[in-house]
This record gives sequence, structure tokens and C-alpha cells, in this order.
Amino acid sequence: MARNTIYDAAHRGDFDFVSKKLEEDPKLLEALDTSKRLLIHWAVLSGNLKLVTYLFELGSPDNPADDTDNTPLLLACSAGHVEIVKLLLQKCKDINHKNAQGHSPLQYAASKGWAQICAMLLEKGADINITDERGSTPLHRAASKGLLQVVNLLLDHKDELKINSKDLYGNTALHYACEEDRQEVALLLVKNGADLEIKNKENQTCLDMCSPKLVRLLSNKMTS
Repeated sequence: MARNTIYDAAHRGDFDFVSKKLEEDPKLLEALDTSKRLLIHWAVLSGNLKLVTYLFELGSPDNPADDTDNTPLLLACSAGHVEIVKLLLQKCKDINHKNAQGHSPLQYAASKGWAQICAMLLEKGADINITDERGSTPLHRAASKGLLQVVNLLLDHKDELKINSKDLYGNTALHYACEEDRQEVALLLVKNGADLEIKNKENQTCLDMCSPKLVRLLSNKMTS
């Protein structure tokens, strides 16, 4: 993205500059930059709700994809802009859209720890078990990073959640929690039915990937 363009201004959230340019040339609303992004893509990244609302009032497309299949909703969820996500969810119907890497809005929000956004997406019907190109679910992502609040939120949807889902490497969310020594998350997953005996493609169980301390904690959990 070139500097000092209308796209750069939208990325900065410069309402005055963008609105002035659009008054001069309304066609800029749907003009693509070199990455096939519209102004709305850059505006949601800025976090400026006033600017995003203004672009929609002018008739901007709701959720267009850029050259890597990223949509405004995906970008806003990744950036953690709650109010903008709320606005987009009123307009956008495809909340399970995946980008070129297979990432969805829920996966981005889960991996960044944006629990409120995760809750909003789930309320709108986001697929809790959606996978990316490596087979990772939102639970895999949150567990590997030790994001306890997000893990708790996902576990609140037990009827839908596949807690022992495997990725392409045969790892479950518990495998990653153990590998990264996310002790609270690992204990919580086991408490909620995560299977310690599942083996990945390297023939490793979750306990094989644990630190000695976590092995003791989980062993105590199993015998208590």
C-alpha cells in the first residue's frame, strides 16, 4: 500500500481525508488497490467506527474478499475491534468465510484471545469446530497459547465442541496445551473430557509432551 493515498488514510482512520476524497470522486468507494482491497478493508483495521459506518452509508460492499481472501470481518476479528465486529455482524452473512490459509473469523479471534468477539461470533452461529489448512480448530489455537478465557468460552458449548478433534499432525488441543506447558488450560481440558491417551502421528500421547510438573498435576487429576 502506497503512503499518502486514500487507502493509507483509511488505514490511519483519517475520516476527514477519506470523506473529502470520496466527495471529490465517489468511485473511489469501490476502487481496488494493488492487493484487491477496498477502502472498507483498511477502515476496519483502523478501528475507526465512524469511518466504517460512513463507508457503509455510502454503499460500500459488506464483506468483500481481497487477493488472499481476507474480508473486513476477518480483519476486524483479528484486530480485536469489538464495535466494528458488531457492526459487520449485522451486515455479513458468511461468518465462516475462510481466507487463503483457511483461517476463519472465529479462529483469528480465538488465537488472539478476543473472548468477547468469540462470544459474538458463536452467538451468530460460527462453526466452533471449523478447521484451517492444518486441521487446527479454534480450540487448538486458544489452548496452545494458554488463553484460558477463550478456552472456557469454547467449553461452554460442550454439546457442539469436539474437544478431542485432531489436526493434520494428529494433535488434539490437549497435546498443544501440554507441549506449551499451559498448565491451567491442560487441567481444564482434562476436567472437561479431553483424552490423555490419544496418540498423534509421532505416536506421542499428551503426557509424552508434558513437563514433569504437568505430568504430576495431570496424574493427580486422574486419580483424584
